[in-house]
Amino acid sequence: MPRERTERREKQEKFQTFARPKVKIARTSASGKMYIDYKDTESLRKMVSGNGKILSRKRTSASAMEQRMIARAVKRARYMALLPYVTTGL
Repeated sequence: MPRERTERREKQEKFQTFARPKVKIARTSASGKMYIDYKDTESLRKMVSGNGKILSRKRTSASAMEQRMIARAVKRARYMALLPYVTTGL
């Protein structure tokens, strides 16, 4: 009995592509030191997902040092009640 040939499926993309915000929120102080301000909640909201999670480096297109500063700034803003810990979808 000959085997019937099955149609080949088209290859799907292996990696999902993300729409990156590409927002640089890092600022430089007068002494030339780079920092991210925790009081700038509008730009920090772009670095947080809809559920309140901090977005990854891949999505924010930040360097490792910038990503650490983003995480620290978001956590400080949450502690000061400038940003919510969790966004409820009610």
